[in-house]
Amino acid sequence: MPTEQHAVSTTDGADLLFAGEVFCDLVFSGVPMPEVGAEVYADGFAVTPGGVANRAVAAARVGARTMLLSRLGDDPIGSHIHAMLDAEPDLDTRLLESVPGHQSPVSVSLTGAHDRSFITYQEDLGHLQLPEGVGPIGATHVGIAHELPAWVGRLRAAGTTVVGGVGWDSTGEWSADLLTRLAEVDVFVPNDVEAMRYTRTDDAVTAAKVLAERVPLAVVTRGPHGVVAVDSAAGCVVEVPTVSVTAVDPTGAGDVFVATFMASAGHGWTLESRLRFAGLAASISVTGFGGAASAPTMAGLRSYVADRHPDGDWSFLLDSPDHRPHSTTAHEKEQR
Repeated sequence: MPTEQHAVSTTDGADLLFAGEVFCDLVFSGVPMPEVGAEVYADGFAVTPGGVANRAVAAARVGARTMLLSRLGDDPIGSHIHAMLDAEPDLDTRLLESVPGHQSPVSVSLTGAHDRSFITYQEDLGHLQLPEGVGPIGATHVGIAHELPAWVGRLRAAGTTVVGGVGWDSTGEWSADLLTRLAEVDVFVPNDVEAMRYTRTDDAVTAAKVLAERVPLAVVTRGPHGVVAVDSAAGCVVEVPTVSVTAVDPTGAGDVFVATFMASAGHGWTLESRLRFAGLAASISVTGFGGAASAPTMAGLRSYVADRHPDGDWSFLLDSPDHRPHSTTAHEKEQR
């Protein structure tokens, strides 16, 4: 199917590249899944970009120069979501293609403070390809559930830090073969359930240590119980608690965490500070509807800390600029 191609400078590059499917998320809050034939009313409603857009928007809002590689249809839904993403400062949408005649993916989320149900429609367009000439990329995020695209290896060979993630295994197998793919990434960020299932362990800390035997940096998120990271090169284990908030919609919190953690690399912060920063961003994101729509800005994060005084040392954030310094592609690898 023909697509509208966007010209890309051969010199621009970006701090971060996120590739994947962009969804139009229709979020209904405070509502359970209705029984057959029943009608229920939501407390709130929002239309927001979803899917990979959660990560791209979250990273751009905290000042990282962010590039989005994806596709949307030229239908009204796709055009609306495209316009919303175009309006995000620091988000480069030149690789967000408009596909004539294609129905953009749509996901309806019925959500409460802790539980969600989804109804999704999506038409397959095949694998995404990164065109030549995008310039240097500081870091990119990929799913490792399947074989990685060839362009990921090319970026890594050029100095890009590759951050891996994985989703829920609906087969229930949690095959340990997936762990062999960790050799293709520099950082791995699963949640605690995913980490424990794949490593056949009983707690998140042990799971992170097992993962760190295969990847330089393993970061395991634990929802309300915080996050644990194991830096295998430094031989250290870092645990950071969650900033407690009143949750409205947990959609996209994991995406916001990994995106802001990646965006923090250019600031020269310690691993503990980076985890605190990303954890705070994820916590704030659940106080609104949708991951992209509720992702905080750097100014918003600083205001929250100044007003609410969460536990811990936040001087690194209060003294930081709105935009991270221009990073070299090998920054995180040099850190480790």
